[in-house]
Amino acid sequence: MSIIKPFKALRPQVQLSKQVASRPYDVLNSKEAKVEAQGNPNSFLHITKSEIDLPETIDTHSAVVYEKAKENLTAFIKRDILFRESKECYYVYRLIMNGRSQTGLVCVSSVDDYENNIIKKHEFTRPEKEQDRINHIKTTGAQTGNVFLAYKNVEELDALIEKWMSTKNPVYDFTADDAIQHTIWLINDSKSIDAITEIFSVKVPATYIADGHHRAASAAKVRQSLGKEATNGANYFLTTLFPSSQLYIMDYNRVVKDLNGYSEQDFLNALNESFEVTLVGEEPVKPSQLHEFGMYLNGNWYKLIAKSGTYGTDPIGVLDVTILQNNVLSKLLNIQDPRTDTRIDFVGGIRGLQELSNRVDSKEMIVAFSLYPVSIGQLFDIADSGNVMPPKSTWFEPKLRDGLLTHLIDE
Repeated sequence: MSIIKPFKALRPQVQLSKQVASRPYDVLNSKEAKVEAQGNPNSFLHITKSEIDLPETIDTHSAVVYEKAKENLTAFIKRDILFRESKECYYVYRLIMNGRSQTGLVCVSSVDDYENNIIKKHEFTRPEKEQDRINHIKTTGAQTGNVFLAYKNVEELDALIEKWMSTKNPVYDFTADDAIQHTIWLINDSKSIDAITEIFSVKVPATYIADGHHRAASAAKVRQSLGKEATNGANYFLTTLFPSSQLYIMDYNRVVKDLNGYSEQDFLNALNESFEVTLVGEEPVKPSQLHEFGMYLNGNWYKLIAKSGTYGTDPIGVLDVTILQNNVLSKLLNIQDPRTDTRIDFVGGIRGLQELSNRVDSKEMIVAFSLYPVSIGQLFDIADSGNVMPPKSTWFEPKLRDGLLTHLIDE
């Protein structure tokens, strides 16, 4: 069963919450982060993307970047932008995007659960991305990035959280510049805290990483590296747990730099072996069902429908990301490992299909593919089977904001 516990969050003063809250460190590059934090000295990006306060020539993975993050975090605390909760608490975090809401429980989850596969994974991680977060956590002593976990609904827990939201005032409630509303309630009542902890220990046999595989892996490796010096705080990592019925997965699309020596016509001809290919024209193709794909090439959109026999029926083989990988990326474009091949990039669905055509029209890329999103049921099936999805299979929206609730590993 699942082990979670309340924690003493490091969090912003109420009046500064909107200024502090920032988009997750891994959805922005350094230039985007610098623009976003411009004119806002209270932005948490000064901690999660501290290179924005250093010369642009700096290596973003150098020790000076992590030391700057620590310096900035210390300054935020000294300036009373952030304060430490006096008691271990749970937090309820509701996000509303385009009129649709989802509500999760912010807590710390057990590193033991992660290592024992009670917290289930569906993706491999990249060593260099792990190392970045390991260095950040060890230098700052803080887990600034939230791991987004899903669990199968428990009615008793749903009712408890709903009652708390309806009878208590939130500690934070603001709408960010991207029009997503963020509302957080503090659960500091000992009886409610004990009830929540017990529900997970009795009724939730597993949780599933929806977003944050690298953050979770990094937390585990930080504890391992600390050895006997690890504090109890390092035995846990920052998570927000959402019931599966509330989650929304968006498409996660691909762009590729070249056609691996194919001419445009030869590439289209080769696609016909595995797909029914239809020229659509300038209108973007957003797939409306499984095994349907959009493709943007040389100013035109095409609809691709996978032919029967080109995919399996097992939990991984049936995925559209697998179909595209096996029949196009690997077979035709010689992209064998999309995790490490620099010829491919990934575009989250939140950026829209226009981003795909922009990347191709700019000549940065030559072809783009839009995919139908993976379902939460598929994610659970694959994680339960012990398998992993191809990289960059899922994109969850809306995203939790960094800086609102941070876990310090010093106790």
